[in-house]
Amino acid sequence: MTFVMFLFLFGLVLGLVAVASNPSPYFAALGLVVVAGMGCGVLVGHGGPFLSLVLFLIYLGGMLVVFAYSAALAAEPYPESWGSRSVAVYMVVYVVAVALVSGLFWSGWYESSWVPVDELGEFSVLRGDAGGVALMYSSGGGMLVISAWVLLLTLFVVLELTRGLSRGALRAV
Repeated sequence: MTFVMFLFLFGLVLGLVAVASNPSPYFAALGLVVVAGMGCGVLVGHGGPFLSLVLFLIYLGGMLVVFAYSAALAAEPYPESWGSRSVAVYMVVYVVAVALVSGLFWSGWYESSWVPVDELGEFSVLRGDAGGVALMYSSGGGMLVISAWVLLLTLFVVLELTRGLSRGALRAV
């Protein structure tokens, strides 16, 4: 299971490099979905399967909206892909930078911190996310409603901003 956690963390870093080095919104949205999947895999490994599922579903819904907007606003007939020369150069530079920075901090990291929660089952009494779900819906219910309202308001603001100069509520008089 430690090897699986290593793969999730490695995929997370490579996905972040793919998002940072790509100028086209099509491939960047795909890279963000991969990063979300890898990050949720790391959360599952550390004992939060419900939190991981909720974050993944919410993030995929948000990424669907972002991808629709970016696809509508980007009018590139031939977008830059991950195989093109300029994007490959950026990817190599970012991977080298990540390798150099991780080399500086390597002495403080130990592979035992990658051990998932299921391999330490004899030391735990209950799963950590079971109490968190109940707390989120009991004490955090008001914040959940406020967050949903803010997301709805943000959706309408983005719709009005991306409409441009067409006829609508916010047109130049």
